[in-house]
Amino acid sequence: MLSVVIPAYKEEENVQLAYDRVSAVVDGIGEDWELIFSVDPSPDRTEELILDLMERDPRVKMLRFARRFGQPMATIAGMEAATGDAVVVIDCDMQDPPELIPELVRSWRDDGYDVVYAQRRTREGETLVKRIVAALGYRLIARIAEVEIPPNTGDFRLMSRRVVDNVVALREHHGFLRGLVALVGFRQTSIKYDRDARAAGSSKYNKFFGSILIGLNGVVGFSRYPLQLISVAGFGFSALAFLLAVVYLILKIVGVAFPVGNPTIVFVIAFFSGIQLLSLGVIGEYVGRIYDETRGRPKYIVESRHGFEGE
Repeated sequence: MLSVVIPAYKEEENVQLAYDRVSAVVDGIGEDWELIFSVDPSPDRTEELILDLMERDPRVKMLRFARRFGQPMATIAGMEAATGDAVVVIDCDMQDPPELIPELVRSWRDDGYDVVYAQRRTREGETLVKRIVAALGYRLIARIAEVEIPPNTGDFRLMSRRVVDNVVALREHHGFLRGLVALVGFRQTSIKYDRDARAAGSSKYNKFFGSILIGLNGVVGFSRYPLQLISVAGFGFSALAFLLAVVYLILKIVGVAFPVGNPTIVFVIAFFSGIQLLSLGVIGEYVGRIYDETRGRPKYIVESRHGFEGE
């Protein structure tokens, strides 16, 4: 059994296309399969179209959440509901080609890899600014993360059953899938591909700032480096302040004029105030995640399950 998980939110323009392309590909693999749409409540016809697909094909299933929980949690929920020996995660916008799935399956089934992630060579349809931000973000995460998170990858990947079971067992509320899969480990490999432009519509999940927030989850969730950097910066600035005080004292003793006035004071206070606020912000990100985890609230709430056995 092969499970395909597709998180969706306001994707009425892509639901049918996603089904057509994915079903045509997985039919050719020669294994039983299921297609799980993991849906945040959508004001358009996304859910209606999925229900229509279910009437024509019982292999199509749908999870509908009580409210919008976001793409990371929609993906994790779909993985948890999947029953396949392997699970493929792919976006509904078809920027990631389903035609690559047979190659992912081949690396898992024939070569024994537990994770086969698709790695982007090119990113068609994305603005120059977003490509630059993505490149810098991946470089930063690769440098400071405590686990090896491969660059130029998204959630499009195949995971074996034991990887899926271990990922959903982590119970983290900030589901940065790339980091969670890297944290779990097992044998992993990549397959390179060229990412297409979005098939239709505009992104409802990963817009520019959404991508930055997801990247921030990767930095804060898998590295203590920002906290260490604050400590180093605090020590460095304290040493600099002490050195300036010594220099000022020496100049004062030898009678050298040392200009000090309101502009200097304002600049120094503003600079160090900015450093303090930035430090508090970084600490706040970590404290906020600790708070989220200790409350013990559910990561998501499923309102209805369609097409699953016994339901």
